[in-house]
Amino acid sequence: MTTREDFSPDSGGQGGTIALRQVCCIADGRALLDIGTLDIRPGERVAIVGHNGAGKSTLLRLLTGFASLTHGRVEVLGRDLSARPTPEQLRALRHEVGQIHQGLHLVGRLSALENTLIGSLGRVAGWRSWVRYFPAQERASAEAALHAVGLLPRARTRADKLSGGERQKVAIARLLLQRPKLILADEPTAALDPAAASEVCHLLAQAAQSATLISVVHNAALLPLLAERVIGLKNGRIAFDLPLAAVDDQKLVNLYRPDQFAPTVPWQMRESEPCSAL
Repeated sequence: MTTREDFSPDSGGQGGTIALRQVCCIADGRALLDIGTLDIRPGERVAIVGHNGAGKSTLLRLLTGFASLTHGRVEVLGRDLSARPTPEQLRALRHEVGQIHQGLHLVGRLSALENTLIGSLGRVAGWRSWVRYFPAQERASAEAALHAVGLLPRARTRADKLSGGERQKVAIARLLLQRPKLILADEPTAALDPAAASEVCHLLAQAAQSATLISVVHNAALLPLLAERVIGLKNGRIAFDLPLAAVDDQKLVNLYRPDQFAPTVPWQMRESEPCSAL
C-alpha cells in the first residue's frame, strides 16, 4: 500500500511536479502501464521514448486525468489524482498543464490569433469566453506570443490555411499565453521536415523556461533539444531512466528491439491483480 509518507519532500512527492507510486493502468484486461516509482521535479526537461504501444501517450493522459488509474497513486502539481478528483479540481489542474498533441487541437476556422487566445481561457471566464470577447491586455499578450514564435504576420490567417510548422508555432504561442507550470508534448514534431522540427523544438524549449517539460520523442536526434533526462518505456514499464549523456545508441537499440521470448499477443491480467504480481 502506498502511504502519504511515500510522498514526502525527500522522496520527491510533495513539492515536486510529478510523483507516481506503484501505478498500474489496465484497459480491456491489458496492462498499459506498470510503474513502481517515478518522480519529476519542477523545471526538469524529460523525454519519453519507446516503441509504439509502450505506454507513452497513456502516461501523458494519466498526468491530466484523462486515463483511468487501476492501482497506485499519482500526484501532479500537488494534486492527488488517485483520490477521484472532482470535475472542478480536474479543470483547475488542466489550467496549469499545457499540452501539445499530435493533432494540435487547433480550431481550423479561427485565426492564428484567436487560437492563441484560447490559452487565456483559464483567466477569461463566463460569457466573455463563450463569445470570444478577450480583454485588450490578453489580445496584446497573444500578439506578443505570436511575435515570439515568428508568426505575428500570419495572426489573421485561419489555422486551416497554415502549414504544419506554422500550426505547431500557433500551438506553442497558445502555451506561452497559458503560462502553464507543466507542459506535456506528445510527438510535437510529427509530420514536420527536419528543419521545421528543429525550429519547433527550440521554440518549445524556450516556452518551457519557467515550466516543467515532458515530451514524447521518436526522433533521437531531437533529444538534446528537448531533454536533459530520458525515460525509456517498454511494454508499459520503465526500461531505463537516465541523464541524456548516458543514453547511447545501444540503449536505444535495445529499447526498440522486440524481446526474444515476448508473447505474440499483449499480456493479459485481471483488474483485481496488481501489476507487480506478474
